[in-house]
Amino acid sequence: MKAHFYIFLCLVSILFSAVTLTPGSNSPVLPASPYDYSTLNLPAHFTTNAQGSPLPTSINGTDNTPADNPVTDHGATLGRVLFYDKTLSANATISCASCHQAASGFSDSATLSVGFDGGTTSRHSMTLINSRWYQRGRFFWDERAATLEEQVLMPFQDPVEMGLTLQQLDSIVSNQVYYPQLFSDAFGDSIVTTDRISKALSQFVRSIVSYSSKYDIGRAQVSALGPNFPNFTAEENQGKQLFLRTIPNGGGACFGCHATEAFVSANPGPQNNGLDLVTTDSGAGATFPNNSIFDARFKTSTLRNIELTAPYMHDGRFATLEEVVEHYNSGIQAHPTLSAALTDANGDPVRLNFTAAEKSALVAFLKTLTDPTLANDIKFSNPFISEFTFQGTVDDNYFVNENWDVGFSPPIGFEGSIIIEADCIVQDSLPFDIPNCSELTITNNASFTIE
Repeated sequence: MKAHFYIFLCLVSILFSAVTLTPGSNSPVLPASPYDYSTLNLPAHFTTNAQGSPLPTSINGTDNTPADNPVTDHGATLGRVLFYDKTLSANATISCASCHQAASGFSDSATLSVGFDGGTTSRHSMTLINSRWYQRGRFFWDERAATLEEQVLMPFQDPVEMGLTLQQLDSIVSNQVYYPQLFSDAFGDSIVTTDRISKALSQFVRSIVSYSSKYDIGRAQVSALGPNFPNFTAEENQGKQLFLRTIPNGGGACFGCHATEAFVSANPGPQNNGLDLVTTDSGAGATFPNNSIFDARFKTSTLRNIELTAPYMHDGRFATLEEVVEHYNSGIQAHPTLSAALTDANGDPVRLNFTAAEKSALVAFLKTLTDPTLANDIKFSNPFISEFTFQGTVDDNYFVNENWDVGFSPPIGFEGSIIIEADCIVQDSLPFDIPNCSELTITNNASFTIE
């Protein structure tokens, strides 16, 4: 279906559909009223323990949000802008979102993330989804950050990632024209402090929660985890049983470490899942050097959107979910700090001995945890709209693409705004939210992606 567009010119910024963009600026595009970040609207199964489950399934009591930093709409809005702002790195090329991409489950498709000067991180980027329900409240693979508020400031100061000092960070934020109002809305005045930056970013990250997957649709139709989900295939239901069952009963006991409806570790601390026979990365052992049990142990992250967060493990060694399942099936190594849950009665690494069909079923179940709403939700998207690229051309005469019927385009260098009036655009055709039969303002020669 062809979309019809009409191009108009004006010399001032225009407000419509609660979206504006000032000509010639690189300011974020934000709604007149903030998006709702503070209301979760969780399904009932998130807050009610399932009948007959030997382990707690609800997220009750696991929220690591501190009393002095609840998620607010204005606070998370500020956090969203900070999260996507590339000016907050040494050469204005890297943002938090560079390593935590929404399309990749707020992780990174690269094994190691690339920093501002081309260097790479020492570990794979961990997903941010359901961070608020990691009960211990510690962050990074090695849990070196005691809180999320502490963690969000560390990448700014990392010499590989973003290359700033906190003093430089405060200065850069203070010098951007779009932050004073955002800080005033969030904190009551426009004063920029490191503590406020930390709080706003933490609010945004804690708002990134997943509860709208195929799994959730099925879970809402049953009272317990065990019964077959009506919306699942036979293979997906088989995989669910393998995920839940204990190892002596023919399962993988996956729910023991990826617990609650958030599918994140409740509170057992870092674990060693037998990746190596000897230590190749000390992990939490470097954070807790006085306790040898932490050697080569790592934080357990959520399985929500696991299909999107490849490659897997702290070092990104596994490219596919099939490789991950095979590791637990036949590849667990007898490291000295191997988690007890992965040992048999003799203390040796367990061997699940799943058939090919069972391994395939477990992968199929894991994919039911994919929640596409997060990657497509505008409130989690990049507000710096001028960073998008149009799949077509904008030259000094025309706005051209075979799927678009457009009028005259202004010369390059024109300082006005372009209004694109859409004739009933299909909502999902854009990576950001504008109502059908409405308008979007972009600056001349700015660009956006049509997917």
